[in-house]
Amino acid sequence: MHDIPPQHQQALETVTAHLQLTDPAARDAAAMLRKAWDGMLEQLVDARNAIDDPKLWPPPATPRNLAEGYRYVLGFLYGSISRCLGPTPEFPYFVRAIQPLNRSTIDNCDAIYLMAPIDGNYSYTIRGRAADSSAWRGEKAPAGARKAPHYVIFETPSGYSGESGSLKEMKPGTRINCAELDSTELKVDADGRFEILLAPEKPAGYEGNFMLTRASRTRKQKDGSSVTREYVSQLVMLRELFSDWENEDLLELFIYRNDLLGKPMPPYTAELAAHQIAEIGRFTRNQVHFWNEFYAVVCEVYGDMNGDGERFMPRNDFNKPNAASLATAGGMATNVYCGGMFELAADEALVIEMHQPVEPVYIGFSLGNMWGESLDFANYQSSLGGLQAQRDADNVFRLVIAHTDPGIANWLDTTGQPEGYMAIRWAYPSKPMDKLPWATAKKVALAEVRQHLPADTRMVTPEQRRHAIAIRQEHVQRRYRQH
Repeated sequence: MHDIPPQHQQALETVTAHLQLTDPAARDAAAMLRKAWDGMLEQLVDARNAIDDPKLWPPPATPRNLAEGYRYVLGFLYGSISRCLGPTPEFPYFVRAIQPLNRSTIDNCDAIYLMAPIDGNYSYTIRGRAADSSAWRGEKAPAGARKAPHYVIFETPSGYSGESGSLKEMKPGTRINCAELDSTELKVDADGRFEILLAPEKPAGYEGNFMLTRASRTRKQKDGSSVTREYVSQLVMLRELFSDWENEDLLELFIYRNDLLGKPMPPYTAELAAHQIAEIGRFTRNQVHFWNEFYAVVCEVYGDMNGDGERFMPRNDFNKPNAASLATAGGMATNVYCGGMFELAADEALVIEMHQPVEPVYIGFSLGNMWGESLDFANYQSSLGGLQAQRDADNVFRLVIAHTDPGIANWLDTTGQPEGYMAIRWAYPSKPMDKLPWATAKKVALAEVRQHLPADTRMVTPEQRRHAIAIRQEHVQRRYRQH
């Protein structure tokens, strides 16, 4: 029989007597499951401690930060339950990795994040269907057509960011994307249907959509020697990015392991249940701890950590644009990122300028709270995409961040947060490394904000603002529908 903590021995004996567990196998299962459950509870307590234990890098303790901290930890628990109790590498299906109930990791307000577990040593097929995908080919959709998400990308990473609970996982070579396939390359039939083969090797003569699930990389070591490592995909990650929220719809998706299609899933076992319970606790605890430390140490949101006199995420300013990498805790493979922190008083505003000398396939700007949760983007205009925001005649997007509405169309609502994250994403299937986009920020008096904008800046009435919010509310319900 599995070891049982002394404090639970009497409780287990009571349960055993009540259930009359005379079967040794049942007694062993009861002990194993209780041990897994108790271990999960200990992990959840450790996750909860990250809300207010200074040693675990939490945000400053304010009533709102604390409340959002508890929601944040519960969100990771929610996501872990969905992930661990649902799909398996043998019988996968897509679940939401991030959604309004478990926002995190400075998530993109324009995105739905989906993941399905796989074992990259086997082959899988994804069947899908999209609404009008003209935008994927740089074309304009027919009038009145329902449209596919503005941009879509599939990735097959060998691991999941934050899984270890330690920043050591950011060491180069820890994990890779074995393949990426985005909507600029995805082959789609005239009726919107597509199929993707995922496999450790590409079949000879295969010309359809294909993604590797096993790959090797050779890296140079500090001593000049080289080491080659093989990586195996553990999941398929999918991002669907929406820009025209009023007219774009989700993809239809079906994934299966090719040798198990049509076969029944094995019956549930105590061993599998114990494993899932343990993983729920581990994922929740490790994700919360990892991202707290990531924001504090890597992003330096609370102060200079590496002694260079600067913060990686500066206050009321932006860092230099940088390309996404699994070595920097992930991100969409085609993204160029730029970020900073807003910190504003009630009578202050930030005027943001976004410059893109080479046009990307997607542009998005999002605000987040101190836990890295996107602000409520359904009921507030806390984000703007490239098709939502006004672009000025000089190809610059000028946005205004403020606590109260200045009547400017490109206003971003802080929802009352005195400080938080600013994140800009530009997607480039081929990055223009010599002409990267960039952004600037300037703090001004809210009463004088119009003086820092072009004369033809678009203004909106309260009624127009309310209409824009109504579009957001309907889209978000449709994007995350439960019916």
